[in-house]
Amino acid sequence: MPLTTPPLDKATIGLATLFLTSGTTHLVRPQTFEGIVPHVLPRKRELVYVSGVAEIVCALGLLHPRTRKAAGLASAALLVGVFPANVQMTADHARRAQRRGDTGSKAFFAGTVARLPLQLPLIRTALRAAGRL
Repeated sequence: MPLTTPPLDKATIGLATLFLTSGTTHLVRPQTFEGIVPHVLPRKRELVYVSGVAEIVCALGLLHPRTRKAAGLASAALLVGVFPANVQMTADHARRAQRRGDTGSKAFFAGTVARLPLQLPLIRTALRAAGRL
């Protein structure tokens, strides 16, 4: 039975677009992301660059039928791998919101909390692109 390539659907195009945008931003404005690299990790700028390149590679791989399956798996792994940065961002903004107490800080913190479960549909899309769902 021949293995078929999953189709390039709107969700996969959306994930690729998200990765291209974010990956480019990682490379052009790395300082934007350095603060969310978990504090225990060294060489934050280099990690931001590596994750940016990985996002761009995954995006391009998702768009091509010959690489879509591998890129889907790599994309899912990347999303899991960067999840600690999202948690770090939420923890940092929780402290900031508590310290400042202003509405803007609390709203931004709420946004970071709401963002965490959004990783699941992105991972699902990546696995679907890999033909795993």
